Amino acid sequence: MFTGIIEQTGTLVSLTDRGGVRRITVEASGIASRLREGDSLGVSGVCLTALDVDPTYFHADLAQETLDRTSLGSLAPGAHVNLELPTAAGSPLGGHVVQGHVDGAGTLTALDPVVPASSPGFDRQTTDWTLKVRVPKNVRQWMVQKGSVAVEGISLTIAAFDGEEITIAILPLTYWRTNLHTLAVGAPVNIEADVLVKLAAMQMQTASKPEFDLTEAWLVANGY
Repeated sequence: MFTGIIEQTGTLVSLTDRGGVRRITVEASGIASRLREGDSLGVSGVCLTALDVDPTYFHADLAQETLDRTSLGSLAPGAHVNLELPTAAGSPLGGHVVQGHVDGAGTLTALDPVVPASSPGFDRQTTDWTLKVRVPKNVRQWMVQKGSVAVEGISLTIAAFDGEEITIAILPLTYWRTNLHTLAVGAPVNIEADVLVKLAAMQMQTASKPEFDLTEAWLVANGY
C-alpha cells in the first residue's frame, strides 16, 4: 500500500521488449539503493516489482494489462516518473490509501499558475497551480468533489468535477517535487480513484439489487 506522498522522481532510461513484456530501466539514485530484488514500489502511481537493482538503477517488467491501462508504455527515454516506496505498517497515513492499481490514463488539459505570469512579482517557484485532467469514462463514476484521487501516484484532492474533467489545486512543493512540472498539455496521466469511494459505490449497487430476477419462468414455477 502507498499513501501518494512522492519521495522523489526518477528518469526513464529505456524501454525494451522482452518475451511478451516490456522492461523499463529507471535511474533513481536514492530510492534504488534502498531496494532489494522483488520489492514493490510505485512508479507514477503504478505498483511494480523491482528487478536487477543496483545503487543507481532498477528495472521493472510491464505486463500487457499495465501497458493497456497506464501511461508507462507510452513514455520516452528521459521522461520523469514519480517514485514512492510502500508504507510500512503503523506509519502515519500522510495522503490517502493508494493501491498502485491504476484505473485508467486521463489527459492533462491544463496546468496553469494561479497568478498570471504577467502579474508584477510573479514567481514560478512560489505560485500555486491549477491542474485540470480529463478523466476516462470508466473512472468518472468515482470522482467526488472534495474527495481524494491519485494522479501520477500523487495524493490530491478534487476541487471540482464537471462530469468529465477534474480540477485540482497544486501547491508549489508538489509542483516542483513531482513530475508535474515536466508534463505538457495533452500528456497522459495515470488515475487511481479512491478505493474507499469505489467500495462505497459497490456496496450501494449491491444493496439496490433485488435478491432475484423476476422472470416469467420464476412466476410459473411459483404458481403465479
